[in-house]
Amino acid sequence: MVKILQLDINGQPKEWITWQDAAVYHAKGLVSWSLGEYERVIRGGNNRITGEQSIIKTSSIIAVKGAIGKRHSRIPALNNTELFRRDRCMCAYCGNVFSESKLTRDHIVPRALKGQDIWMNVVTCCAKCNQKKDCKTLDEAGMTLLYAPYIPSMAEHLILQYRNILADQMEFLMGFVDAKSRLHQEIKMH
Repeated sequence: MVKILQLDINGQPKEWITWQDAAVYHAKGLVSWSLGEYERVIRGGNNRITGEQSIIKTSSIIAVKGAIGKRHSRIPALNNTELFRRDRCMCAYCGNVFSESKLTRDHIVPRALKGQDIWMNVVTCCAKCNQKKDCKTLDEAGMTLLYAPYIPSMAEHLILQYRNILADQMEFLMGFVDAKSRLHQEIKMH
């Protein structure tokens, strides 16, 4: 099922919504503007008086007025699923790729040493490497990072979160992704 990319009134990516949610926003007059090559036609019931069928057309990208839905930060919430997506399920120490069930979150500066649980201090780690590093610093454990942690943008988060992205949606979102992001390299390879 293809989803609609919802933007705020300023054009900032916010979330993926269903075509049903988009229809509600259109019906309530909350869609400020839209973009995209793809359009979905939503057919409703027939008017009792005129007999005409109601039709709503929505684009693949819509900007919604006001504070709609959940409040969104510009920084995606940090949880293991999102961390593993950011790091493409690759252990930051050995470089092997694992299934999510075989991965853990490692704090570069251990929490026992007052390291924070924030994007810039965590990486994806396999159980073996996590056990080796334990509560030590990288120097104490004799380990090095294969890649640097970073805070994913909301656009990158949306790309990693949902894989059935239309070409126009991907083009729009990639305009918000930092040039240093691994996503640019992955897209060039495909």
